[in-house]
Amino acid sequence: MTHKHHLYPSIIAPAGNKDAFLAAVAAEADAIYCGLKHFSARMQATNFSLEEMLPLVQLAHDKKISVYVALNSLLKSDDIARTGKIVERLDRQVKPDGIIIQDLSLLNLVRQTGYSGEIHISTLANVSFSAALQFIQKKLNVDKVVLPRELNIDEIKTVAAACPQGIDLEVFIHGALCYGVSGRCYWSSYLGGKSGLRGRCVQPCRRVYTQTEQSKRFFSCLDLSLDVLVKVLRDIPQVKAWKIEGRKKGPHYVFYAVTAYRMLRDQGSDSKIKKSALQLLHRALGRPGTHYHFLPQRPQNPVGLDHQTASGFFVGNVKGTRKKPYLIPKEELLPGDVLRIGYQDEAWHGINRVGKHIPKGGRYFLKPLVKRGLDKGVPVFLTDRREKALTGMLSTLEEELARITGSKITPSLFNAKLSKKPKRRSTPVDLHVYRSFSKTKSMRKTGLWLTESATKDLPKALASRLWWWLPPVIWPEEEQQTDEWIKHVLKKGARHFVLNAPWQMSFFHPSKGLTLWAGPFCNIANGLAVSVLASLGFKGAIVSPELGRKDYLMLPKRSPLPLGIVVSGRWPLCISRVLPQQLAMENPFISPKGEAAWIRKVASNYWVFPNWSLNLKAKQNALKGAGYSLFVHLIEPIPKAIKQKKRPGLWNWELELL
Repeated sequence: MTHKHHLYPSIIAPAGNKDAFLAAVAAEADAIYCGLKHFSARMQATNFSLEEMLPLVQLAHDKKISVYVALNSLLKSDDIARTGKIVERLDRQVKPDGIIIQDLSLLNLVRQTGYSGEIHISTLANVSFSAALQFIQKKLNVDKVVLPRELNIDEIKTVAAACPQGIDLEVFIHGALCYGVSGRCYWSSYLGGKSGLRGRCVQPCRRVYTQTEQSKRFFSCLDLSLDVLVKVLRDIPQVKAWKIEGRKKGPHYVFYAVTAYRMLRDQGSDSKIKKSALQLLHRALGRPGTHYHFLPQRPQNPVGLDHQTASGFFVGNVKGTRKKPYLIPKEELLPGDVLRIGYQDEAWHGINRVGKHIPKGGRYFLKPLVKRGLDKGVPVFLTDRREKALTGMLSTLEEELARITGSKITPSLFNAKLSKKPKRRSTPVDLHVYRSFSKTKSMRKTGLWLTESATKDLPKALASRLWWWLPPVIWPEEEQQTDEWIKHVLKKGARHFVLNAPWQMSFFHPSKGLTLWAGPFCNIANGLAVSVLASLGFKGAIVSPELGRKDYLMLPKRSPLPLGIVVSGRWPLCISRVLPQQLAMENPFISPKGEAAWIRKVASNYWVFPNWSLNLKAKQNALKGAGYSLFVHLIEPIPKAIKQKKRPGLWNWELELL
């Protein structure tokens, strides 16, 4: 490793473009993470080509700064060959210090290419409980795990205490928050084919929704900002890195945020330094901050109904008339500042670039964006600025970068070895999965979500016939209880389980005599990922429900395990740890396009469901012909207040998932 600070957690800065990368170098970050033009979980950032990255990595290494490349996208079958070549070229020529992954297929490609850098498991992979780390250390060759942002400090300590040697932990300390749990949000994909798991989220959670005549941005979160609370993390030796989110942010944000947290880490006991750091964070052009769940005794709801939560720093509302609008800024404006007028989901929103200095409380006349002018009260956000000092630092680093003579990236001759021995097909069966069980369902193949009520007073004969479904998220305080439920049903004769994270295999030791399938929340979309599951002891896999026709029909040809697919039922838009303020559960809320959804609490989480069902039943014969053998029907009770809408329910079947 090339970290400068060996006694402290490293500060990892985001970089979505060259200027942001150079800003991270100028701020003396210990490490920088960035994405490529392909296969990154922030595809809306500018990102880098391999040719652009080569001299930047060289510059960073000259400054003793590590560089990590995010390849943390869900990969489809067609992506594997190209991803393998990228990994090979990264290792051979670019030489970053590590790659960040979500998809299990990367573990296979790393072995095939002989990649020599570190492997970090992304927060999108949802490693959310302690025993998962022991399993990962024993079964997978990885160096670091990025923990979910939803964990509080006590949960982080619990996970860290169980962390085996050889694995480091990384914790997000600042930046944008998603309403949905990382790796458990399908909202953008469900409403338009643009998958958050593939870095193309269109942020439907930040739109205005209506419930009982209230129209608000019920799901739009504030930014995470641990600020002075980061001192608590310094006492946890397993947490080796503090991560700042923001690969879609500009260099100003990167420089200010990194500088502030470096001050808090190195000199946080100095009250003057602490005050200066907080001022820098305030001026970093982010949304208002929240500690979120970090302090369990004082949790903060991250949904900011009383704040403007568009990206950027809120500087005021439009005043004046439609034809002659102006702004009285809450902060001074500098020449070159970029102002966004309105929210990004508003079709008419646009940009004004400031041409001269405007003092705080001064008057800045805005250029109307549409013929009818600007409405009074529209919010205005400062999204980027290039103050003279920062511009000077970036120019100096640009000159250094220009002196680096990078070699040309040469083509890769690597060819990924795909699984060529598909599992022999078995007789297709339908599996109906319920929240609770009744005797009327015992005549057909039945799945049951693992809960306390489901395991109570369970007849032994019944336990052995059921397929037990583990929850999509298991938090640290639920780990022991989950383990006890599993042991209970095992004693009753249970033999069939569906695991909704690969690491849930850690609850089954040994697994001999059991049928363990990877569930649909494992987000499996290619044959190499299935190969990794097979090596972990899984007997089958239920593929990601996000895929389209072409991807579905291609998958069984490359799968070493039997495959299942969700063909009907209610699939959640997302799963969250937060109930939005002023939003009633089990009641409909309506999107700007008239789509209705509702929230249900399941255990400690909140599931957001659309008011129409996924329905691929008409495609079942084609899927059988392709080689699928398990057809899943998710049975979810519908609240009385919800009227089911008649829609095709094909999700991305007719689309090519972006």
